Amino acid sequence: MSAMPETRSTRRRTRIMRNAYGSTVAETFLVIAITTILVTRAYLAVTDYPQVGGGSLHIAHALYGGAAMMVALLLGWLLLGTSARVAAVVIGGIGFGLFLDEVGKFVTSDNDYFYGPSAEIMYVLVLVILVANRLVRVLRAPTADEYLANAATVAATGMAGGLPAHRRAAAHAMLRRAEEGGADPAALHGIRLLLDAAEHRADRLYSVQQFLPRLVPGFFRSPRWVPVIGWSLVTVSGAGVVTGIIALAAGGIALKAPDTTFDIQRMGIAELILFVSACLTFLIATPSMVRYRGDGALWPLQTLRIAALIFTVLNAFAEFATEGFGALISVAAGLFAMAVLSYRITVRVGATAAAGSG
Repeated sequence: MSAMPETRSTRRRTRIMRNAYGSTVAETFLVIAITTILVTRAYLAVTDYPQVGGGSLHIAHALYGGAAMMVALLLGWLLLGTSARVAAVVIGGIGFGLFLDEVGKFVTSDNDYFYGPSAEIMYVLVLVILVANRLVRVLRAPTADEYLANAATVAATGMAGGLPAHRRAAAHAMLRRAEEGGADPAALHGIRLLLDAAEHRADRLYSVQQFLPRLVPGFFRSPRWVPVIGWSLVTVSGAGVVTGIIALAAGGIALKAPDTTFDIQRMGIAELILFVSACLTFLIATPSMVRYRGDGALWPLQTLRIAALIFTVLNAFAEFATEGFGALISVAAGLFAMAVLSYRITVRVGATAAAGSG
């Protein structure tokens, strides 16, 4: 006897539902939090760290952060619609940034705001959240139940405040995927009715997001950046490998001349992290650049982006511990390299898809 087709009553239900837009919202939340930390540190440095309260009373800005996070939660609980959700993300991100900025006071007995490893603690926490966010997104493919639930959420949002065209189209695509996965036809029909009944709404934020890439100068979109970034990674990581080998073999070396000083210290934990980062980056970036061609295979670009990611993340661990917020310069350079490589990969994939369809 042939197996019966899976029905609504027999199909295994998905217990944990993921929000299709949740990862993007989480990343936006973290970007706002990081920006808040940097703005707060810059403001305090310019104003010579003023004390709010006076006398024996000091109102830490972590309190403002906690209040902002509370307001964000209340907005999410009490109000429906896209505007409320956007406000909750912005206010919550600012609150989290203000709270996290004072982590040094929470982990030291003398409430030291300038505690050296504070920057590293912030970095590690943000990195853990980003990795967890990505894992939740790629752990498994979306199920029919998740497609159905997300389309229903979009439809409910549309009834609360209207739907922009791109959200409506995305919801209909989710319904098609849910239908292919065996979702309940009655539920599919009902959600489609809600989507069609929702009023049209302009999405200014989406329009800005679509417009911003056009502001990037063509100079930075040039494919000539790829060999510059790639060979820079090879050169810098190669120097790190040589430096690490000397530190391991000789236990450090110091050479002094009248006009030059060359000093490699004994390898500690931070230096070990930098050495591992250099080895991994060199082993990945070198063959990628040897095989890279502007119109060749895609894998050299993809592996080169992995090398840039490893170099940026691991180096930041060590540099935040030794240099504090001074490590942001190298992190910014690493993010720029990954952005350029990601853009080139997107261009190449789009060109391949266009050639295939043509």
